[in-house]
Amino acid sequence: MQRRPAPEPDAFPDGPSKTQLKRAMTGLQDLSVALLDLPDAQLDQIEMDERLRDALRELRSIRSNGAKRRQAQYVGKLMRNADEEPLWQALEAFRMGKTRDAQAFQEIERWRERLLASDTELNAWISAYPASDAQQLRTLIRNARRDIAAARAADPGSDAAQTKGRAYRELFQKLRATLQSAALPD
Repeated sequence: MQRRPAPEPDAFPDGPSKTQLKRAMTGLQDLSVALLDLPDAQLDQIEMDERLRDALRELRSIRSNGAKRRQAQYVGKLMRNADEEPLWQALEAFRMGKTRDAQAFQEIERWRERLLASDTELNAWISAYPASDAQQLRTLIRNARRDIAAARAADPGSDAAQTKGRAYRELFQKLRATLQSAALPD
């Protein structure tokens, strides 16, 4: 059996290959699936064709697998004509917002645990956030500690995290409000 020589690179027509086109279409379908995570208000702010917006909303509401697959293909077809850049930017902004929210939540949790662990941490909080109401924070910390101790005394074997009480939650809310007001520009 005789080997054929490889075709010259110029023998191929200009343009993307079939594999490249399939990858691009799969990427558009993945983008459309990711856009389903966006809230309606944010989806409305993105500049796109109304048919595409309506198709995305309909895709979100469909429960049947076959119908969902067909609708996803239709959305992919509509996305071929859409400008991808604003869609990717909106999706990235949404993801960054969720990341920032998660980081803020974790920071509040760390502060709450530090404040409950030691009285000296209140001084660190006050120096970091001087606009805080120190007396109210002392009261919330004292009440949260009391609630945790009461929960542990009532059931020593259980996890006190599930019954930490109202003051524990109020302390979190107070810390969150302070951090949010500190993050706002003047």
